[in-house]
Amino acid sequence: MNSTEMRESAKRLNRNVASFQDMQRTYTAVIHKEEGVYVATCPEIGTTSQGSSIEEAVVNLKEATELYLEEFPQKDGERSVLTTFEVALDKT
Repeated sequence: MNSTEMRESAKRLNRNVASFQDMQRTYTAVIHKEEGVYVATCPEIGTTSQGSSIEEAVVNLKEATELYLEEFPQKDGERSVLTTFEVALDKT
């Protein structure tokens, strides 16, 4: 392979990597324990799943979210905002 062919091959590889990265998005998992199982929710999408361990709950949530997004894809720029807030507690 000459240098021109190597450069063209590298360009194709870079385009493929960039295309793959465009297909991935990072989401949030909020996890709590409920009646002996871990419940995981993705607040950005609204999907929920569970598992006997935190790791299993996250794996199941990822699968549920992927399946949901196959049917209901998010449009570009359509992102939720995740924030926190404080609540005053009654001191009685």
